[in-house]
Amino acid sequence: MEVLEAIRGRASVRAFLDQPVTRETIRGVLDAAKWSPSGGNTQPWQVAVVTGETKREIGDRMVAAYRAGEEGDADYQYYAKRFPEPYRGRRYTCGMALYSALGIERSDKPGRRAQWEKNYHGFDAPVELFIFVDDALEMGSWVDTGMFIQNVMLAARAFGLETCPQAALAEYPGIVREVLDLPDSMKLVCGIAMGYPEPEAAVNGYRTEREDVDGFTRWYGDD
Repeated sequence: MEVLEAIRGRASVRAFLDQPVTRETIRGVLDAAKWSPSGGNTQPWQVAVVTGETKREIGDRMVAAYRAGEEGDADYQYYAKRFPEPYRGRRYTCGMALYSALGIERSDKPGRRAQWEKNYHGFDAPVELFIFVDDALEMGSWVDTGMFIQNVMLAARAFGLETCPQAALAEYPGIVREVLDLPDSMKLVCGIAMGYPEPEAAVNGYRTEREDVDGFTRWYGDD
């Protein structure tokens, strides 16, 4: 797949085919993504590939925690506590587009809760990648890991796969670390649902808009 096509066509997919992804394919995705840049070539990212019963256990335990009213205890603050404009408006529009594609009304709270719970099972994707950074590292390493995550999502497309990066899968990091037997020093950045997309699913058909280049760019110096 041509690079610009991969970038422009990438979207967060929330419906996947019931089709397994081979370990060889996953390894191929990660082998391409590993060429991400990092300060001093520290390569701070750590990846846990989760499938099958292990994936199901993590999802079931997250859903149970959510239903029990347990507050998420993410390793870092992902969302702003208050969104000024234009960020608030963009976020609202994004949410409305998603639920509209799903046919869930704003007033349908049970429907919204049910849809939210699907986050914790990675929308039934066959693979989840949990991305970690060592607690000994600083913010720059998290930035580097963000570039690695983007590489993962773009490389996946070359193998016919699609992805959904999920902050929701990092809401209960203690559950993830306990199931995977990882130390508390491994801080959970996010999860990535990955699999073959369901082409007929309406939720995969909507697209969010992007600001025009001149809306986020200032030019300095000579033309």
